[in-house]
Amino acid sequence: MRIALGVEYDGQGFHGWQAQQEGVRTVQVVLEQALSRVANHPLRVVCAGRTDTGVHALGQVVHFDTEAARSERNWLLGSNVNLPPDVAVTWVREVSEDFSARFSAVSRRYRYFILNRTARSAVLAGRVTWVHRPLDAEMMHHAGQVLVGEHDFSSYRALGCQAKSPVRTLHSLTVERHGDFVVLSVHANAFLHHMIRNIAGVLIAIGKGDRPAPWAAEVLALRDRTLGGVTAPPQGLYFEQVEYPPEFGIPTPTLSGFPVA
Repeated sequence: MRIALGVEYDGQGFHGWQAQQEGVRTVQVVLEQALSRVANHPLRVVCAGRTDTGVHALGQVVHFDTEAARSERNWLLGSNVNLPPDVAVTWVREVSEDFSARFSAVSRRYRYFILNRTARSAVLAGRVTWVHRPLDAEMMHHAGQVLVGEHDFSSYRALGCQAKSPVRTLHSLTVERHGDFVVLSVHANAFLHHMIRNIAGVLIAIGKGDRPAPWAAEVLALRDRTLGGVTAPPQGLYFEQVEYPPEFGIPTPTLSGFPVA
């Protein structure tokens, strides 16, 4: 049978999602170890989107195949008992064999949280990006609208990005202020390596007044990452949600209880 899971994690203690050489702590490794204990045989999981070192997830989705007969409740409770405190399985569903956490996804959502105040936070350290200079969130939002739609995002992807095409479709991009927080929300069909952090870096520079609002469009037109500005830190980035065709019955995560919903 094929099982789908919702997974959330605090990315501070991990070298990203993907399994690497032995001894490197990644989310994939600890999740596979926990699930393999429940199944009593080795398992390999496929995720909706790989995240980098320090990046968090509220709505990561994975799937795996198994012959182990376990109830959804037993998968949920058994995996969480065997997982460290910084990873949790939030839901479990048996799905059809044609479901793929990666290839069945029709869109993905990320949020980037910025604490914008003079003093840093002890409580939210590692969970938000701190910018002490005042940010003009309205200007950041206005500047970011040129990125909505289908574009060649070569200037907004990492130099080492291995995607075959730099073309992606942004369905929406918003920047909003909530008290001391400035929140960048991005919804797209898919993302390139470092794409959101590079967008955030450009918009933060505009928000601080270091660059004019048209710079976001100028960077896009250059199609050259070396001219694209600073990559924002990973700490504020959250993989929020993956959207699938309704027939798969995949739950939608919620940000309720988060500092800025």
